[in-house]
Amino acid sequence: MNPSGWIDTAASPPQPLPESIEAALDYLASATGHPVYIRWTLSRLKRGCPSLADAKREHPTVFALLLEHEAAVEYWDRGRLRIVAADGAPAPEAILERMLHQHRHRFHELADGTARVPVTAEVASAATATTAVWLAALEPPHTVAPRVASAANAASATPATAAAGAWLARAGRFVNPSVVTNTLGVADDAQAVILFLRDRASRSPHTRRAYLADLRRLIAWCERERLGPLSDLTRHDLLAYRHEVEQGPAIDELTSAGTRHPARRGRPVAPRERSAAVPARALAVVSSLFRYWLKTGYLIANPAADLSGGGAARATWTPKRIMRAGVIALCDAVIAGAAPAGLAPPVWTRRCAIWSLYRYGGVRLAELVWSESLGLPRLDVDAGGNWTLHVLGKGNKLRAIPLPAVCLPPLRAYRLARGLTPEPGAFERLPPIHSEKRDALGASGLYDEVKAVFHAAQDHVTPGDGVTLALLRAASTHWLRHGYAHTLVVDHAVPLPVAQQLLGHASVQTTAAYAKSDLAQARAFVEGSFPA
Repeated sequence: MNPSGWIDTAASPPQPLPESIEAALDYLASATGHPVYIRWTLSRLKRGCPSLADAKREHPTVFALLLEHEAAVEYWDRGRLRIVAADGAPAPEAILERMLHQHRHRFHELADGTARVPVTAEVASAATATTAVWLAALEPPHTVAPRVASAANAASATPATAAAGAWLARAGRFVNPSVVTNTLGVADDAQAVILFLRDRASRSPHTRRAYLADLRRLIAWCERERLGPLSDLTRHDLLAYRHEVEQGPAIDELTSAGTRHPARRGRPVAPRERSAAVPARALAVVSSLFRYWLKTGYLIANPAADLSGGGAARATWTPKRIMRAGVIALCDAVIAGAAPAGLAPPVWTRRCAIWSLYRYGGVRLAELVWSESLGLPRLDVDAGGNWTLHVLGKGNKLRAIPLPAVCLPPLRAYRLARGLTPEPGAFERLPPIHSEKRDALGASGLYDEVKAVFHAAQDHVTPGDGVTLALLRAASTHWLRHGYAHTLVVDHAVPLPVAQQLLGHASVQTTAAYAKSDLAQARAFVEGSFPA
């Protein structure tokens, strides 16, 4: 096999593996944090240890094998290290291929200079065939497969698929032809878009769905205006697209047939007021795509620079989904009370731990989803007994969140219920929240546990208080994040840079927007500045 034919998409920018097998194995060892394949000889053992006594003490199994064989091999197999004699060890190529397959969400194979992509077609109307069919291949296979009836359907859609493939699988005038500086290692827009989605939208299905909708919107406009491919668009083209997106819903109508919710197909859709966030998000995705392509060397220029006006959008944004303190107190009372009848104690302690992390950590929903390759999210405790939650946020930015003391009792109780120590060890590499069917609970499971708390809190609402009931029915995990931010910025006047760091906001303007949600603090500042 050729290791350089594989791309590490977790690197920034994404980069190919080294060409030699040995160098690629060393790269994987560095990326995963554990040895992958080491061939031990007596001379190598002596180089790493001052004496044979030290070698015997530090590597007893290797030392014993070298007494009877010329070499020994230490390799990673199914989650643990194995040490065998060299003549009975698997080939390094087999271990390398097995590791790449095990971490296939991070490492992707290239074929003839382009990423290998499972092309899947779906039957679509003539108006959307050239957009929906080909862009369906941009989604992960497990999300596309349920919508594909059979291989016969895919074959019957060959003309539409071919037209879509011919449209997107092209390279425009701004594509960088140099294999040295084009670190994506691809030569057409289809593969470049896939790498963009995997790098920027792979952690959250909601983000991926939103990105796909906005990319379909841009492609539909390009087809209507007879422009494209994407890497051929000029700044004049993108400014014209921005003008049309900001003017009205005409572009949305182009893609409505391909993006409408399945349960609503065939039903008349009532007109509704268009949110100002829709064009802002659409332009932000386009700007992010071209910025990513320029950063990774796929493009030689960025015609979408300053297209989205993200600063202006953030300056006018005001958070509205904030739960009142009294509503949060009802939920806290549920967690402080006894477990519901019929619910197993481990499940109840897990629900309390999930609530505490979202309530006092201010994290996004996807930031508590376990990543085996990264070992995140992770809990650790310092010498003073202070707990810290480490997560990977938007833009692949690591964030350390100090957890308050009120958050810790549910976490300790949950760990004891799992059979773990009350506090995580120094080298613990376990998902913070487990699942009964697999290692860790996914995004939907985490969401359902928080919603269960909101649902239980409805039983504590004062009769006739319809406003509180409506809030609890509409609330989600992100409402807790808004409440966390409101507590920091408004209730306790935490400096904005500190709050920005805790929340993982790209701009301090987003953090400052929470101050707009309550004039009480601003009024107190003004009164204090101009006393009577």
